[in-house]
Amino acid sequence: MKLQDRDNVIESGPALLTSGARSLSHATLDYHQLKGKLHSQLLGRIDLEVLGNMAPERLRAELGSVVERLLNESGVALNSVERKNIIREIQDEVMGLGPIEPLLADPTVSDILVNGPNKVYVERHGRLELTDIVFFDADHLMKIIDKIVSRIGRRIDESSPMVDARLPDGSRVNAIIPPLALDGPILSIRRFSVVPLRSDDLVNNKSLTPELAQLLAGMVRAKMNILISGGTGSGKTTLLNVLSSAIPSTERIVTIEDAAELQLQQPHVVRLETRPPNVEGRGEVNQRALVRNSLRMRPDRIIVGEVRGVEVVDMLQAMNTGHEGSMATVHANSPRDALTRLENMAGMGGMAIAPKAMRQQISSAIMAIVQVNRLTDGQRKIVSLQEIVGMEGDIITMQEIYGYTQTGVTANGMVQGHFGATGVRPKFMGRLKAYGISLPSETFDQTRTFE
Repeated sequence: MKLQDRDNVIESGPALLTSGARSLSHATLDYHQLKGKLHSQLLGRIDLEVLGNMAPERLRAELGSVVERLLNESGVALNSVERKNIIREIQDEVMGLGPIEPLLADPTVSDILVNGPNKVYVERHGRLELTDIVFFDADHLMKIIDKIVSRIGRRIDESSPMVDARLPDGSRVNAIIPPLALDGPILSIRRFSVVPLRSDDLVNNKSLTPELAQLLAGMVRAKMNILISGGTGSGKTTLLNVLSSAIPSTERIVTIEDAAELQLQQPHVVRLETRPPNVEGRGEVNQRALVRNSLRMRPDRIIVGEVRGVEVVDMLQAMNTGHEGSMATVHANSPRDALTRLENMAGMGGMAIAPKAMRQQISSAIMAIVQVNRLTDGQRKIVSLQEIVGMEGDIITMQEIYGYTQTGVTANGMVQGHFGATGVRPKFMGRLKAYGISLPSETFDQTRTFE
C-alpha cells in the first residue's frame, strides 16, 4: 500500500513521514509538553485521509513507527517505559479518546467523570477514585468531546452546550460545556460491559438470589408487563438487559431509547432512538412519537429504555391493548413513588384524565414492579419485588413478594443484610402455570433467607 501526502507518494511504514518536517528542538521537555509536540508534529507529517482507510491493527503499527522515528529525531532522553507509554498515548490520541482510552479498556471502571481538564474521576466497585489522568487543556478536552458526538451526528457548541451521546460499545455519554459549565467542559461516561451481564453474574455479585432470578425469568417468559424502578446508577438498564435475555428468540422486540444502551441478544430486535432538534429547533423526534410508531411495526414486545415524559400514556395503552410482556425503567426511590411518577408524567401532556381513571389504567397495565437500589457501599441489589393486585377505592394496591432487609454496616462500611420471600404467594402464579412455568415449592418460603 502507498500513502499519498501533499507533495509526493511515499511507501508505508516509517516512510509514513513526509519530507522536510522539523524535529523537536528541546531535549528536556515536560512529559505532557513532549507528548503535545509529538502529536502536533505527527498530524503535520501524515496524510489523515489515508489513515481512515487503514485497518485498526495496521494503523496502530504505522503510528507507532512514526512516533518512534519522531522520538529518535528529537534527541529527548527517555527510558524504555516512558518511550512505550508516550507511543501508546499518542496512538490513543489519534485512534481513540486520548487520555481516557485506558479507562475505557479497564473492565473494573463503571463510570468515567471528567470535571475539567485536570480532574478525572472513575468509579470502581461502587467507589469514586481520583485518577492521575489529565488533558493538555480545555481545548484538548473539547476535541475529545467533539470526536465522541460527531460520530453519531450530534453537535456541541455555545448555541447547543449540552449533548447526550453514546460510544460504539453502547456506553452512555453526557457532555456540558461553557457557558453552562463554569469550570470548563464536563464529560460523564456511564460504562457498559462489552459482554452483557447475565443472570448468573448478578447472582454471583449477590444482587439477587437464585430463586428470585428464576422467578423473574419466569415472569418475563409469561409475558408480564414489568416496570423496573431505581435511582441514578442503581443498575436499572443492566437489570433490564438481564431480564430481556429471557424473552424467546422467536419474538419481535422493539426498543425505544433516548440514547441507545440496551444490548439485547435476540435475533429479531428493532432499535429506535430519539433525535434532538437541529440548530433551527426543528426535526425533533421524541419518545412519544417513537412509541406510537412502534405500534405500527408489529411488535411482540415493546421495551422503553426509560420513561420520562408523556410517552407513558402511549406505553400504558400499548400494554393494555395486546402488547403484553413489555418492560420499561423509571427513576424512583420506591415502588410507590414509581406509580406516583407514572401518574405525574401522564399529566404532563395536558390530557384531561381523571386521577382515578389514570390509576386504573396503570394498575391494569403494570403487573409487577422491581425496585433496584444502590446501597451506601456501592452494591446494587434488588430490594423489592412488588405485585400490583388492583385498586381499592382510589388507591393502587400492591403486595411484596421478595425483599432485601439491611441489618447493619461493617467497620469498613460494607452493608450487611439478607434477601427473603415475604411468604405471600403472588396472584400471577396462575399465569405462570398457564405458560408452563413451574417453580420450586420453597420459592416463597419466608423462613429461608440469603445474604
